[in-house]
Amino acid sequence: MTEYSNVMTPSLQLRQTQPDISGEALHRGAGYLLGRQNGQGYWWADLTADSTLESDFILLELWRHPPQNGVWNPPTKPLIDKAVRSILARQLPDGGFNIYSHGPSELSATIKAYTALKLGGIAPDDARLVSARERIQALGGLQAANSYVKVNLSLFGLYPREHTPSIPPELILMGKLIYEMSSWTRAIVTPLSILHAMNPRRPVPEGFTLDELIVPGVPLGFRNDEGFLSWRNFFLKADRLLKLWDRYGSRGLRRKAIRRAEQWVLARSRYSDGLGAIYPSMMYVVMALDLLGYPKDHPDVQEANDQFMNLLVDDERGFYFQPCFSPVWDTAIAAYALGEAGCAPYPALEATANWLLGKEVRRKGDWSVKRPNVEPSGWYFEFANESYPDIDDTAQVLLALSHARASNNAKHEACVRRAVNWLLAMQGKDGGWAAFDVDNNWEFLSAVPFADHNAMLDPSCPDITGRVLEGLIASGVKPNHPAVGRGIQYLRQSQEEDGSWYGRWGVDYVYGTFLALRGLQAAGEDDREPHILRAGEWLRSIQNADGGWGESCASYDNNTFTAAPSSPSQTAWGVLGLIAGGDTTSQSVRAGVEWLVEHQRADGGWDEDLSTGTGFPGVFYLKYHLYRISFPVLALATYRKAIGVSHS
Repeated sequence: MTEYSNVMTPSLQLRQTQPDISGEALHRGAGYLLGRQNGQGYWWADLTADSTLESDFILLELWRHPPQNGVWNPPTKPLIDKAVRSILARQLPDGGFNIYSHGPSELSATIKAYTALKLGGIAPDDARLVSARERIQALGGLQAANSYVKVNLSLFGLYPREHTPSIPPELILMGKLIYEMSSWTRAIVTPLSILHAMNPRRPVPEGFTLDELIVPGVPLGFRNDEGFLSWRNFFLKADRLLKLWDRYGSRGLRRKAIRRAEQWVLARSRYSDGLGAIYPSMMYVVMALDLLGYPKDHPDVQEANDQFMNLLVDDERGFYFQPCFSPVWDTAIAAYALGEAGCAPYPALEATANWLLGKEVRRKGDWSVKRPNVEPSGWYFEFANESYPDIDDTAQVLLALSHARASNNAKHEACVRRAVNWLLAMQGKDGGWAAFDVDNNWEFLSAVPFADHNAMLDPSCPDITGRVLEGLIASGVKPNHPAVGRGIQYLRQSQEEDGSWYGRWGVDYVYGTFLALRGLQAAGEDDREPHILRAGEWLRSIQNADGGWGESCASYDNNTFTAAPSSPSQTAWGVLGLIAGGDTTSQSVRAGVEWLVEHQRADGGWDEDLSTGTGFPGVFYLKYHLYRISFPVLALATYRKAIGVSHS
C-alpha cells in the first residue's frame, strides 16, 4: 500500500470555507440524493464486496449442474464465463486476490478464486493461474485456508473431510445453544449442518484436483496455538468425538436433527429475501434442499434459487453478486441526511415514512428467544427479513422518522413507540447494544474450529450503542432515562486508550468514534468532559494532510488506526465526530468541510473507492455505494447548523 502523510501540517493552506460555498455543495449533494429516490419513497444502492462471491457462485454451479461422464459442461456456462472474467479483473499484480480495496492478497480469497478459475476453464499453465498458485503457496497453502473454504471444498472431495470442522445438526436439539451464536452464524451453520451430516462428496470434472495448492510437509489438520489448557484445545478434542459420532452415533437421533434443522431453515425463509437474506446461508439452503430430495420444481426450491440469483447484477454495471440488499439501511441514512439538511420536499419524505412504516417487523423472530415477552417491532436491513430485525437499522430508522412524517400520524406515533420499547428491551447487561441479539457474548465459543470467520458472536459495540442513544433521544426518550445512563457508562468504559472507539460495522475507529460522540452528545454529555476532549484530539491527530480522513480495513488486523487516502464517507465521519464533540470552528473542521466541497462532482455526488463498511472484521468487507453521498450531505448539513447557517 502506498505510504503518505496523514498528519495535518502547519503549512496547510485553507481557503476558509465560507457558508455559501458549503451551502452550494449541500444543495448539489441533496439534489443528487433526492434524484436517487425510488418512486415508492425508498433509496437502494449497490452493496458490493470482493471476488469470493463470484468464486462461490462457480462452485455452486458445479453443485447444481454436476459433470456428466467426467465432463463439466453446465447449461449456465455463459454466466460462468462472465464470473471468470469478473474474478480475473480483480487479480492483483502478485497473483493474489484481496478482500478490500487496495488491500494485500488474502489466502482464502485467492484459493476460492483459483478453484473457480480452474473450474471455469482457465488452464493450469495459464500465467494468471500460475501466479495465483505461487501466491497461495507463499501465503501458507491450502492447509492455512479458513474453515469455510475447507468445508466447501470437502463437499466435493477436494479437501479431506477428516480435516474439516464438524458441524453436527444435533446442535439444533441442544436447547437454546444455537441462540448463543450470532444470528448470521446460526443462519449459515444450520443449513450447513445438513450438508455435513449427509456428507455428499459431489463429483468434480475428471482429473480435477487442488493437490498443487498443498504445501508439502505441513499438516492438514487443525492447529492449536493456544496450548493444552485452552478452550481451543477443548473444542479440538470435542471435534474428534463428534467425528466418532458421525460414524457410530444414533442414526435415529441424526435423522431427527436433520428434520429439525430443515424445519428451522424453512420457517426462517418465510417472509424473507432468503434465509437470513444473506448470500452464504442462501447458497447453503439451495444445496441442503437438493440433498434432502426436494424436486427441482418444488416451490421452496424455486424460491431458494430465485432469491439467490436475485443477488446477481449482470448489466452495464458489470457482473457481480451482492452479499445482500440494503434498502432499509440506505433509506434511513439518506432520509435522515436530507431531513437534517432541511431541503427535501415534504412529499418526498412523507413517501419515505410511509414506506418505512410498511417495513416494521410485526412477527417474533430469533431475538424473542431471549426477549419472549416483548412486542415485536424494529426494522431489518433488506426488503424482507422478518426473523431478523436489527438494532442498528431500527435506531437509524427512528432518526429518519424524526424528520420524515407518515401520512397517518397516529400510525406513525404508534410505530415509533413500539420501536423505542423494542430498542430499550434489547439493551445488554453491559449497557450497550449489539446488532441482532442481547448478551450474545459467550467468548469461549470463538474457539470452536468453525469460528474463524471472526463473527461467532454478536456482543455490544460502541458504534451501534452511539446510534441507539441518538435514535432514542430523537424519539422522545429523556436523557435521564436509566437506559441512557447505562449506555453512556458503556461508552465511557469501552473507549480506547488513545481516545477513539472501535467500530464493528464500519471501518473502523473513525466510524466508531463519530457514532459514540454523536450518541454522547444526544444524551447530554458535556463536551468539556475529558473523554470527549480526548476523542476530539484523536480525530484531529489522524486527519490526513489534505484535510480529509481515511482509514484502511487493515486497522482490524493491526488493532489500531491504520491510515488510508481520504474518502468522502470517512471524511464526513471525521467532521461529524468533531462537531459532536463540541468542535465547530477549528482548522480541522474547516479543512474537512473544504475537502468535501473540493472533491464533490459537478452533479453533486462524490466518488469513493475504499471499502468503508464491515461485514466480518478481518474476513469480509463492504462498499455501501450510497455512503459516499448520504454521509457528506449529513456532514455539510450538520456543519452549517453548527455555525448557525440554515439552508435556504
